[in-house]
Amino acid sequence: MTSALNRVLKQTRGLPGEYPLISLFIAFQIVFLMAPTIVILLVSFDGSTSVSFPPDSLSLRWYLELPNQSQYMDAFGRSVIAATICTALGIPIGVLTALGLMRYDIRFKKPLQIYFLLPFTVPLVVSGVILLIIFGNTGVIGNLWTVGLALTIINIPFMIWSVTSRVNALDPELESAAENLGAEEIQRFIHVTIPSILPGVLTGALIMFILGLNEFIVSLIITTPDIVTLPVQLYTAIRSSISPLIAAVASIYIIVAFITVFVADWLVGLDEVLTS
Repeated sequence: MTSALNRVLKQTRGLPGEYPLISLFIAFQIVFLMAPTIVILLVSFDGSTSVSFPPDSLSLRWYLELPNQSQYMDAFGRSVIAATICTALGIPIGVLTALGLMRYDIRFKKPLQIYFLLPFTVPLVVSGVILLIIFGNTGVIGNLWTVGLALTIINIPFMIWSVTSRVNALDPELESAAENLGAEEIQRFIHVTIPSILPGVLTGALIMFILGLNEFIVSLIITTPDIVTLPVQLYTAIRSSISPLIAAVASIYIIVAFITVFVADWLVGLDEVLTS
């Protein structure tokens, strides 16, 4: 992560004097993107029972209260499970689909590529209603794994596109060299193909997990009261009142996002993830 930040700083060095308007625009973007996060974090440390910004006092009161809030902790656990299922299903589907579309002469390739874009073109509320009808008619509604499956269906294009970009950049001579050295197809796949496309797989997996963790519209439609995820639980809570406790719960997403970025940097490096 440090190397990536240093690279950005080197590239932007000298901008204030040479391109003041661009520098001002970049500064505005940073403030615009960071402001909601900063506000949520500050409000979560408010020691009073009502929301105020800036906070009247700073306290860890609401964070210490979180373990006692079973409805939020249980909902967060269900969100993590659903996002994990979404990611676990998305990785093999995305890898095999990307490799199949890019490496093999498949009939109806163009219609298939358009089909894989459908989750982008269909509104989430429509997807949620369709999935609700399907799950209801098959009798699987009310299971947490169906939520994970639904999240996979609506987010799988991100995984396919992420892996496809790395497959396009893969040097075919690497596999040819491995084949000449006697490596079988499965060995070439495990030891050559997978390591080469790993940054794309990791990027897609991170996107799938974060989107699965944050998904609200589809989850609102297909979840039942006993499998409510955290976004739905937060929506239910803020309809009655907004308190610093809810801000503390919402800050969980910020913490998870930071952890995810650090994990990505630790596994393959942030430079590889950002360029995949």
